[in-house]
Order: sequence, then C-alpha cells, then structure tokens
Amino acid sequence: MAEEAARAGAVAYEAGPTGYGLYRALTAAGIDCLVAAPSKLIRPAGDRVKTDSRDAVLLARLLRMGEIVPVVVPTVAQESARDLVRAREDVRGELMRARHRVGKLLLRHGHVYSGGATWNSVHDAWLRRVRFEQAGTRAAFENAYESVQLATTRRDRLDAAIAAMAGDSEYTDVTRRLACLRGIATLTAFSLAVEIGDWHRLTGGTIGSYLGLVPSEHSTGEKRSQGGVTKTGNSHARRLLIESAWHHKPRYSPGKTILDRWALAPAPVVARADAGNRRLHHRWVQLETRKKKHTITTTAVARELAGWCWSLAVMQT
Repeated sequence: MAEEAARAGAVAYEAGPTGYGLYRALTAAGIDCLVAAPSKLIRPAGDRVKTDSRDAVLLARLLRMGEIVPVVVPTVAQESARDLVRAREDVRGELMRARHRVGKLLLRHGHVYSGGATWNSVHDAWLRRVRFEQAGTRAAFENAYESVQLATTRRDRLDAAIAAMAGDSEYTDVTRRLACLRGIATLTAFSLAVEIGDWHRLTGGTIGSYLGLVPSEHSTGEKRSQGGVTKTGNSHARRLLIESAWHHKPRYSPGKTILDRWALAPAPVVARADAGNRRLHHRWVQLETRKKKHTITTTAVARELAGWCWSLAVMQT
C-alpha cells in the first residue's frame, strides 16, 4: 500500500489523539492519505532534535521511499464501538483505584474485613457499619466510598451498552465465537473483536507478535539472547488475554455457563473451541510441571490463546 501511494502521490500524518477525522476528510476530497504507525517510523539513531517541521520532512521522505507502515483506519461505526470498550476500560481503572483508596484508608485506621470475598453485598453492608470518631477521617471515607459507588454505577451502565451492542452489531458473530473459549465472556470477547478489528490481516503465527506476547530478542552472530515479552501493540487486548489465560489453570470441565455460550455458535466452532480449551489446560499443566514461574506460564498460555482466538474468528463454517 505504501509503495503504491509513493508512486501515485499522497499525504501522510502520524496516528495520534486527533483521530481519523483528517484522514476521512482528505479521502473524501479525493486525496490519498496514509496514517503512519508512530512505533514503526524509521528515525536516525543520532537524531536528537525533534520538531514539527523535521517530523514533516521525515514523513515526506519515508512516504516517497514507500517506507511508511500505515495503521488500519476503522470505520465510523468501528471507532464508535472502540470508544465504548475503551471508556469501559477507563472506568475499570478508576473503580480499582477508588477501591484501593477505601481499603488503604480502612487499613490505616485498624478496620480489617474478615468475612471472605470483598466488594459484594456482605462486604458493602460491613462498610456501611464502619464508624470513625474524627470528622476529617469520616469525611475522607465517605468521599472514597461514594467514588466507588459512582464508578460501579458507570461501569454497570457501560456493561449494559456493551451487552446490547455485542448482541446486535457487526461484531456479534465474532463475539459469540470467541466466547466459546474458557475465560472469555461477552465483555472480553466483544472487546477483543473491536480492538483487533479485521482478523484476516493476521495469522496464527503473527497475532502473538502483534499483541506483544512474544519474547524480545537481541541476537548477533551465533549468540542468541531473548528477554521479556515485547509488550508492543494493543495493551488493552493483551491485558484481556493475560487475564483470560488464568482461567485455563483449573481442570477443564464444561459447565452450564460455557454450554450456554456454545449454543449460540456454529457446531464446528464449538468443536474447535473445545479442543482449544483442552489444549490450553494441558499446556498450563505442562509448564507447571516444568516449574515455570506463574508469570511466564500465563504469558505463554495467553500467546497460544491469542492463536486460538484467531482461528475461531476466521474459521469458515
């Protein structure tokens, strides 16, 4: 694509917070436009001066040589769905921080909950019974507790919007396919479908590197040196896969929840998802038997899980 643009004449700009409005306006005006992936731009190692004018010259030079790696520009509807799942991700982070503030304030003042799982109805009733003698501490606790309630309400409202869109949109089929895998509920499946978009531009071998789940490497000559995962690409999708990978640790036995999800997907997809669930649990057992750290095991399973997601998304039925 970049080579064709270089021959025909085009313009380019870096992907950033301005979004894709400029791309759509230029395209509508009949001007070829590329949105460059900032992480893929080739910059001289010794160039320590960065200005807008120098960036423009660099983009023009790379465009002329056909060396710009463009990002995939979503449609307006796809961008809307992406805004929704990222808003939900922001609220998740805010809720987690608000809960931490409540917990740390209680801990500082000697209030320790011992009733089991937290942030459920029983824990909430306990929080309402907590009393502080000092007015300042009482006001701080009430403010932190209110932040938790507000964030929870916002999260639930966004969850309802995501559930509605997941059930009736262009992402419904892929969402139902991905939900056949253990650890991937509707929210995770829809978020992965939205964040990755066109699954056919990837392969089972490249989706792991696309999401930053492959080892980094610095090799020369006969010496090969690998490090931690690259953590490139979409951090939201990578986090979702890491969390989903943990669900493959327990013994695999399909229950009512996953059977209900299977009922919404084609039979060949269900059969392949079942094989994937069994393989991923077996993979987890293998790595634990070899005394691998949990972080390494989870990442390895998440990388393979990404491949199974890809195979279900592109599978012909």
